[in-house]
Amino acid sequence: MTISNLVRQHWAALRALLVLTVILGLVYPVVIWLIAQLPGLSNKADGSVLTVNGQQVGSSLIGQSFTDSDGNPLPQYFQSRPSAAGDGYDPMATSATNLGPESIVDVPDKPSLLTTVCSRSKAIGELDGVDGSRPFCTSGGVGAVLSVFGPRDPTGNVVDPTRVVSVNEDCGSVAAPFLDTYEGVRVECAKAGEDYAAGQIVPIRGDAPADPAVPADAVTASGSGLDPHISPAYADLQIARVAQARGVSADQIRTLVADHTSGRTLGFFGEPRVNVLDLNLALDEQYPARS
Repeated sequence: MTISNLVRQHWAALRALLVLTVILGLVYPVVIWLIAQLPGLSNKADGSVLTVNGQQVGSSLIGQSFTDSDGNPLPQYFQSRPSAAGDGYDPMATSATNLGPESIVDVPDKPSLLTTVCSRSKAIGELDGVDGSRPFCTSGGVGAVLSVFGPRDPTGNVVDPTRVVSVNEDCGSVAAPFLDTYEGVRVECAKAGEDYAAGQIVPIRGDAPADPAVPADAVTASGSGLDPHISPAYADLQIARVAQARGVSADQIRTLVADHTSGRTLGFFGEPRVNVLDLNLALDEQYPARS
């Protein structure tokens, strides 16, 4: 290859780079930005930000907490779905817990998914005055899980228990385990620092209803941790509390919830949903909370 051919090839490559940089790096972004500023598109392009009296209060696309400075739910507001994004609804740390159905045994400073669900369900039950019990949860709000020790059969199941420990109940926090005995053996509470992994892990369903009063979206985070919606079932659960806090009837709040409930996209995608921020802003406008 001659020097002149080499120069021509590099000059052609440089011209292509410059042309594509101008088209894709300058012209295309500017055109898309101009299109996004058209009426009807600009609000969505700018993040669907909602304002009250000229002040930005959030985005209809990103969930947020409605709690006091100590993290306690404000009774006059509908509560959002739990979030695992950073400290909650952090767009810079969007994530899920990555815990699955096999996460049922707590470890120090890291509760299992089961215990997280149980504790949330118990707290919501107390807040909204409903039955917060769930299958495989203790009345104290942790996973009802036993570690059973003893000889095992060829399939790995303990056939004659010699010791049984409630692995998610710490002796320092409970007066007695959720279960007195298991197959004739007294159940112990767990002791800090002891390892119960050698036992057979046995979840106990308990007598909670198969269809819990607290819906699933109230106790589990979304994949992004930023879901701004809750299910109509979770919204309905909160109506009585919000109505009492605002001094209006439950029917008035129920009508407002219905007005802010969206159906399935295109009639068949997804599930009906309620945008929590939109609903709470409407509450403040129509039924200000009592001071």
